[in-house]
Amino acid sequence: MLEMRSVEVRMKKSSARICLLPAIAMILVCTMSALTRANSGAAGGGAPVFSPDKGKLVIQLNGETIGSEQFELTQTGNNWVAKGTTELKVPGTTPATSVSGTLMLQPDGAPISYEWTSRADKTNGAHVVFSNGVAKITLQMQGARPFEQDLSFNAPVIAILDNNLYHQYALLAKLYDWSKRGTQTFPVLIPQDLTPGTISVEATGSTKVDGKSYEGLRVTTADLEVLLMLDSNHRLMRLEVPSAKVSVVRQ
Repeated sequence: MLEMRSVEVRMKKSSARICLLPAIAMILVCTMSALTRANSGAAGGGAPVFSPDKGKLVIQLNGETIGSEQFELTQTGNNWVAKGTTELKVPGTTPATSVSGTLMLQPDGAPISYEWTSRADKTNGAHVVFSNGVAKITLQMQGARPFEQDLSFNAPVIAILDNNLYHQYALLAKLYDWSKRGTQTFPVLIPQDLTPGTISVEATGSTKVDGKSYEGLRVTTADLEVLLMLDSNHRLMRLEVPSAKVSVVRQ
């Protein structure tokens, strides 16, 4: 394969897969939009779980920078809005890829709406509205008529994890119930793939990377493991996918 392909998530039901396709090689990465607690229970009493955040994430493959993401989490009224834009360019391939996402959340993390746009050789996008555990998706692919699909979940609290938007792991770190710890399970939706799934999240205690101390959080699927490194306020500082040699580092 000679054409450029972006980092993208592949999630099928109980597993999540991210495919980075530089040139002819396929490298599995795990990347996933804002998350909400389901089986483990959302924040009690609808209490807010977020706080304002803003930053830049640098994406590296085998130690080489291949892109970056700018993100911001802000409060609007009683709700929260998470926005992120990722720019990716794998050396020796074209074109570059840009993906943007805007997620509106209730104070407890339940999604209200989500929009994404992906630009490479074509521009595609979608709008998703959530109501009573149903995700109503309107997909717009360049050169095609809009496509609509409804996906039902067994709870109104749904985790949204989209392709190439790593800041959404920062939301997961806030939604994880640190008072309970242990393994917590989240139902998720990958809007760009139109597929639901689940992930398990577990605190791993203190860890050190490059001489810096972090609070660890492990995200697992049936076939992949992603490690999150957080500061003392549980802000995402670093993400590692050891099997794919991918790192995402906060500047």
